[in-house]
Amino acid sequence: MTSNTVPRATRFAAVYALLRASADVADHWIQTDHQAATKTQHDDTPGQCAAAGRRACAAHVASYTAAQAAVLLLANRALGLGLRPSRLTAALLLSATSHYAADRRRLLHRLARATRGGRFVELADGGLNGAYLMDQAWHHGFEACAAFVASG
Repeated sequence: MTSNTVPRATRFAAVYALLRASADVADHWIQTDHQAATKTQHDDTPGQCAAAGRRACAAHVASYTAAQAAVLLLANRALGLGLRPSRLTAALLLSATSHYAADRRRLLHRLARATRGGRFVELADGGLNGAYLMDQAWHHGFEACAAFVASG
């Protein structure tokens, strides 16, 4: 099967799996401790600086996006997926911007409070962390959207 005849559903499934796997590696192995600890900082909390938080989050998202781009480019060539550069760029931009928005945390907390009353996002006992689970669900959803864009 040539790259021009790979069904869109196959491209979508491959791209989603690649985005998800590379995101996990980037979030849990490539992200530095400093980025993880600093990316949510805002000026309204004593001892925190919003500029430092934005810089740390931007650096994390840059390495995250680079990991996703490298994996998608390698797989596109190795698997002959026939992904268009313009669609890959748009997909990576969607993944990066949604990741930045989530990792700064304020948007997710506001959405959680507005839609769920905020209790789940604050959960931090019984081995569960609601904020982390909601963060990951957000990323999975936007990675599915990005895979749809890339596979089009």
